[in-house]
Amino acid sequence: MKTLEIIGYNRANLGKKSSKDLRRDGNVPCVLYGGDKQVHFHSPMILFRELVYTPNIHKVLLNVEGEEFECILQDIQFHPVSEIILHADFLQISEDKAIKMDVPVTYVGNSPGVMAGGKLVSKLKKLKVSALPANMPDFIQIDISGLQLGKSIKVNEISTENYEILDSPRSPVASVELTRAQRGKQSAAGETEEEAAAGEE
Repeated sequence: MKTLEIIGYNRANLGKKSSKDLRRDGNVPCVLYGGDKQVHFHSPMILFRELVYTPNIHKVLLNVEGEEFECILQDIQFHPVSEIILHADFLQISEDKAIKMDVPVTYVGNSPGVMAGGKLVSKLKKLKVSALPANMPDFIQIDISGLQLGKSIKVNEISTENYEILDSPRSPVASVELTRAQRGKQSAAGETEEEAAAGEE
């Protein structure tokens, strides 16, 4: 995993008014847990850009007034209208303890179904993975070179190494489906065959 640095400042007050004032000034109220103590802090919202608005996963080096912690972003809340960040939770990590993260899916290979005119549909853009921090993959690569038209690849068909996928084993991750134009052609072809059969009668 790539590492991003987040600078934080200890919070003196934890009330709703204090949180509101922090957001108004462009900061995000945050909490770090999972270690020996909980740390309540705030951080400039601009520092979250590379951490939140990206499909990639990151480990965070959190520096709160000189005290450093290795952690991951565990949860984040957005305003339902303005979509500004309301609050962020960080989980302190250790190298000998497994963590859970949503890891993006990427594809390699050429699908015979797509080459036949089908459309590749990504059912799950991310998969929930459990792994030690050192084994957490940046992405999960799925080979679609054997994916035929009308078929799908399920979670239990994905090979893993030093990590576990927590999604349901039978959940489809990707499939190749007929396009609307192809369905129309098949429907038209079916009607033509019915008309021909009726004519023969």
